[in-house]
Formats: sequence, structure tokens, C-alpha cells
Amino acid sequence: MISVVKIKTKTDLQTAFAIRNQVFVLEQAVDASEEYDDDDEKCTHFLASYNKIACGTARWRFKDKGIIKLERFAVLSEYRNHKVGAALVNAVLNDLPYAEKIMMHAQLHAIPFYEKMGFVCYGPQFEEAGIQHFAMALG
Repeated sequence: MISVVKIKTKTDLQTAFAIRNQVFVLEQAVDASEEYDDDDEKCTHFLASYNKIACGTARWRFKDKGIIKLERFAVLSEYRNHKVGAALVNAVLNDLPYAEKIMMHAQLHAIPFYEKMGFVCYGPQFEEAGIQHFAMALG
């Protein structure tokens, strides 16, 4: 069973950071200085569990007036293809206040997944943290 909760404790936030470290820093070789930023303090964070084991995380934040950016979606490798990512996206979207635009930066391999969730690519391909991305907006 999958559950997704809004993070309210430092312990849960540290668990989310550990998941991000495993996925982004260790698996994808993103420099830790790029992974953790001042935005962490301004974001609303989520923690996903599969059969009561913490395995995924995400966050959202206000970017500019009327724009909300979804970020740092990460699921531990052994829990991918178990619908944890979809549960995270749905929980985040259900938490959002009204926004004129909901957007994200998606790694190339994740674009088909986000398209199934209703997002569309816009603009040119770009590099972020050494990984190719496209900007996507909720259609």
C-alpha cells in the first residue's frame, strides 16, 4: 500500500533528504551543493511510503506570482514501477493552491511519465545539474 504525507517533522524531512541523496547524489552523480538549496526552507515537502517503508519524496514552491514549481521528485530504485511516483504527483497536485501555471523541470527519461500525468513540454532542452531536462507545464 502506498501512502503520501505532507512533511511536518524534522525527522521526516531528514528521511526525504536521505532519499534525495540516494537518488540524485549517489545514483545520478549530482553535486550535493546543487541538490540542497535555500529553497528547501520555503517549500512544502512530501514523503511517500510503500508498505510503511519511506521510499519517495517531492516538494513544491511558489516561483513567481501565479507560478508554482514542482521539484525534487525522487523514488528509490527498488520502489520504481510500483506507482509511488504517480501517488506523489497526485498528492502534490491535490495540495496546491490555485496557480496560473504549474510547472517543473523534467529529466528526459521521466518525460513520458509526466506526460501521462497531464504535463506538456515547452521551450528548448537544457542542462541542469549536469542532466538534460525540458520544462513542463500542467496542460
